Amino acid sequence: MPHLHHGAPKSFGPLLVTITLVFVTLVYVRGWISLRSYRLDRIPAWRACSFIVGLFLIWLAVASPFSALDHELLTAHMLKHLVLMTIAPPFIWLGEPVRSVARVFRPTMWQTTTSFSFLYQPGQALGRLEVCWLAAAAALVGWHIPTAFNLAMHSPVWHFAEQSSFLATGLLFWWPVVQPWPSTPKSDLSMILYLFFATLPCDILSGFLVFCDRVVYPDYLSSSRLFGFTAIGDQQCAAALMWTCVTIVYLVAGAILAMQLLSPEKRLDAQLVPPTSGVHAAPPTVPQGLEAF
Repeated sequence: MPHLHHGAPKSFGPLLVTITLVFVTLVYVRGWISLRSYRLDRIPAWRACSFIVGLFLIWLAVASPFSALDHELLTAHMLKHLVLMTIAPPFIWLGEPVRSVARVFRPTMWQTTTSFSFLYQPGQALGRLEVCWLAAAAALVGWHIPTAFNLAMHSPVWHFAEQSSFLATGLLFWWPVVQPWPSTPKSDLSMILYLFFATLPCDILSGFLVFCDRVVYPDYLSSSRLFGFTAIGDQQCAAALMWTCVTIVYLVAGAILAMQLLSPEKRLDAQLVPPTSGVHAAPPTVPQGLEAF
């Protein structure tokens, strides 16, 4: 069955994505260089590299020659989803992009979080763990329903919507985990539970695809047999890839958060924090954590 992605839209889409990512990279680098003149507020080089790696992963998934394989192999299709939703977002947030980009478009904005006061209430609502978890789970499960999956396979518009929703919900999911500026850094047991429960939708979906005795997505019955895969073998490989990758990534993130939570510095800080302080406090005028930079 021929796919509608072939032709002009296929060649124009990757070019547009590439230009957009190059522009974002240049804006970020300009802000990063500008912040280098400030001793306390500079962004470390490893964070800048992390951001660029995240953008490069997005390019690989969406605009590189590899992206065309998602209509031939479900494994390649699943790998794209994993990159957009699970792997690229934490690299993006580790790069502190908000601070760097804000420095370019409004040089005084980066100096205080009061410049973002109009985003404080909506940001608190979107940053709630249950909202982030539900958004990511809905995108993952919703787009893997056969009807929605086939719609995205045959329509460039819906395919773009699918990929955009994976990236957007991935960024939303990883925000409370990485906690980039201007959020207030904190680490508690709820974040570890958050990551644990986030594996459940992936486990259920992966388990269903691995142990199902029929091909769930009929489009791959007529696809070319790259690497000697059968349709059912391709489906099982894709599910095993998602199962393994998500488990490892979340396990690593949870281990890092657990080490931060159990560190002596964290326990000392918890003893020194007044009882009246908490999540309802007003946003600080100076971003916490910048002293380490």
